[in-house]
Amino acid sequence: MRPIRTLLALTLATLPLTQTAPATARDRAPTVEEQRLEAAVPQEILRRSGFDDVAPGFARDLANTRSYARAERVVARAGRALWRRAVDRVQGRGPAGGDLSRDDDRPLYWARLGMTRALGEWRPGFPLPGARRAALLQSLERGSRGQDSLDLPAGKHIKRVVVTGFDPFQLDADVRRSNPSGAAALALDGATIRTADGPARVETAVFPVRWADFADGTVEHTLLPVFRPGPRRVDVFMTVSQGRVGRFDVERTNGAWRGGVPDNAGVSRTGTVPIPADVPTPHPQPQWTTTTLPHQRIVAADTGPAPVYDNTGVTEIPAGATAPVVRPDGPTPGSTARAGGGGDYLSNEIAYRATLLRDAVGLKVPGGHLHTPVLQFGPDNTDPSTGRITDPDFVRNREAITAQVRAVLTVAATSR
Repeated sequence: MRPIRTLLALTLATLPLTQTAPATARDRAPTVEEQRLEAAVPQEILRRSGFDDVAPGFARDLANTRSYARAERVVARAGRALWRRAVDRVQGRGPAGGDLSRDDDRPLYWARLGMTRALGEWRPGFPLPGARRAALLQSLERGSRGQDSLDLPAGKHIKRVVVTGFDPFQLDADVRRSNPSGAAALALDGATIRTADGPARVETAVFPVRWADFADGTVEHTLLPVFRPGPRRVDVFMTVSQGRVGRFDVERTNGAWRGGVPDNAGVSRTGTVPIPADVPTPHPQPQWTTTTLPHQRIVAADTGPAPVYDNTGVTEIPAGATAPVVRPDGPTPGSTARAGGGGDYLSNEIAYRATLLRDAVGLKVPGGHLHTPVLQFGPDNTDPSTGRITDPDFVRNREAITAQVRAVLTVAATSR
């Protein structure tokens, strides 16, 4: 991947001398994810969804910002507006903005990166130390992912449900990729589903595929407000990610191990899952956590065309041993985790973190992880070097996965 050329030189050349930024307002180099933006595929996705106006509009708003306090408001508003725009597009509200199918999660991902790049390159006319720029970037990330707007209702006659998804990933292999878990999150945000127990309100958020964000506590900081006791406490939660071809998996056991696969930033991390010091957690840190989703009922239910499995396998180092062993029926007492049912990447980690937090705060509700089938392009569109960004099979596959996630969630939210 060739590094992109930033617009910094052109920007500085057109700024009046009175707006030259002080030395404390150094710009941030584009991230690995942002460097992918200039490829033809991301640009086509943005153009064909109408989201190509997001980053330029945000950059203009930043250029007119004259104080840090104002910047905080601009960034927070822009992040939440992007999330709402993406949700509205997927759910059929307002103009589509282009011919890309409405169910697509990718416009949100690429538009957000355009915004983070604009914020990273912004040189305001007031001091902006690195820590303050990082705080603005964090605000933008959280707002544009729905992480700071989980708005669960109070009341005894409605269930409160939280679902999470992920960004597209493994983009260096195929930059066209979409993530069905992110698409499902956009489709379900704010929805009311009907269960045998009555209505259930769903709120959703999307997470990055980056080790560092997880180590910083993005999962716990998002979920803790709705996990703590109170009238808006969650009744059901389900973390969702993309898993294996042709099947759903309810992951029975989650492991406290990072396996080191590179993330979207090109970073690899191996070791025990690190828990932030500012969130409640059990001590000592357990090697394993377990789903409380009603896995037997989910597997038995007719939720859609793809089979759903109760995945009980793990990889462990048995007590007193040194070599990893695959266990098809879950971990043995005293063992050390090397992979949960969902593997040793960030899908396992979000499941581990969410269920660990559940246990730490004494939350007694159904909760755990669902892996979706891999989202596939049509058989005549598999070569990323020559393929189209979408095709009818690709759209149908994503829509089918989203519909089945909703059906699984309906079973999970029904107490009997």
